[in-house]
Amino acid sequence: MTLRLFDTETRALRDFVPLAPGHASIYLCGATVQGEPHIGHVRSGVAFDVLRRWLLAHDYDVAFIRNVTDIDDKILNKAADAGRPWWEWAATYERAFDWAYDRLGVLPPSAEPRATGHVTQMVDMMQRLIDAGHAYAAAGDVYFDVRSYAPYGALSGHKLDDVHQGESAAAGKRDPRDFTLWKAEKPGEPSWPTPWGRGRPGWHLECSAMAEAYLGAEFDIHCGGLDLVFPHHENEMAQSRAAGDGFARYWLHNGWVTMGGEKMSKSLGNVLSVPNVLKKVRPQELRYYLGGAHYRSMLEYSDHALEVAAESYRGLEAFILKTRERAGEIPVGKWTEGFAAALDDDLAVPKALAEIHGSKTEGNKALDAGDLTAALEIAGQVRAMMGILGVDPLDPHWAADADDSSAAHAALDVLVRANLDARQKAKADKDWAAADEIRDRLAAAGVEVTDTPSGPEWSLKTNHNEAGL
Repeated sequence: MTLRLFDTETRALRDFVPLAPGHASIYLCGATVQGEPHIGHVRSGVAFDVLRRWLLAHDYDVAFIRNVTDIDDKILNKAADAGRPWWEWAATYERAFDWAYDRLGVLPPSAEPRATGHVTQMVDMMQRLIDAGHAYAAAGDVYFDVRSYAPYGALSGHKLDDVHQGESAAAGKRDPRDFTLWKAEKPGEPSWPTPWGRGRPGWHLECSAMAEAYLGAEFDIHCGGLDLVFPHHENEMAQSRAAGDGFARYWLHNGWVTMGGEKMSKSLGNVLSVPNVLKKVRPQELRYYLGGAHYRSMLEYSDHALEVAAESYRGLEAFILKTRERAGEIPVGKWTEGFAAALDDDLAVPKALAEIHGSKTEGNKALDAGDLTAALEIAGQVRAMMGILGVDPLDPHWAADADDSSAAHAALDVLVRANLDARQKAKADKDWAAADEIRDRLAAAGVEVTDTPSGPEWSLKTNHNEAGL
């Protein structure tokens, strides 16, 4: 495997060389469970699921940690506005995120730690930082001293004079650029005991403590959305390394889902919640759409783009189902060299999709020529490649949808065959006008007829770009 990944910290493509041969350790910043997940939230889950599947396909033992932020200002405020306990609010939307990930075929993480379950580890990290002179306590709060850590800004490229943490002013903070590790107790809020007083954790501290608890002081890859580079990931890296950890060796960030060129807002997120979008397309089609662009690119949402992606997926699915119908069960084969080269090049999914669609075209040619052996082999390749992307139509996760599609296809086949038989009779009678009328009627219904040496064959038309999205 010659996987190269774009590392945000070094701003360069780097060969992936794991800490331990054959083992990959990955931490993905998961959801802050404050509300219904929208498609922008789950894009990172889909993008880095492809990375995980590619490593698994090469027999890596993958430890994949995706955390849950279940204590946060937004969670507390929204729960209070709704008159609900904060823990109930968090648990409700944690289940909503789990449902969304599962519907989109995202593999469950090796572990999914909650922030509230790791306060002990957070207290330990704060003590180490204070002992090393990188943090200080003030009136029940604990802050990281940004000026004490010279490499601060290495991940994001921020200059120290330009740093704004986005936090409110506090009496005990020595420098406005310092960020909060621990927040002192406030009336009506949950709190936990520490040597510096009761309170609750800051967001950045949570992830550092959980990553260390599950993956150790140093691990391979830290993933997340581009919006997390600063301040969240910058602060994670600073506090962990200041505490003596090597922390993440590679940093990967996915682009946003945008509308009108702007990052999806909460109001747009309500419209584009995963349940709402799944009223328009099937889960595997939504996954195909979210995962079809390069993970580092911005993905501009439109209903049209979503439908184009869905049609593109249906074309691949139709080839697989048609091959199974004619040639029998399709064993999963081996991906092509072009596909492997694409994914090894920083997970270049658009190039990988072009390879898949090229194989599908060759497979359809084999079917048209009656070469079922070749079609079966190509279909096995396509299944293997689509499986790495998490959208193999015959994967058991999508089995119900595939079976439904197959049943619908069989019912439609009876109706279309009747028309084709009538067309064949018209041609035998040299009634060319009637034959053309039948063909035109089928074409208007979206049925494409191909005359082959073994008789006419039909397929549903798709308007997708053969090279993918």
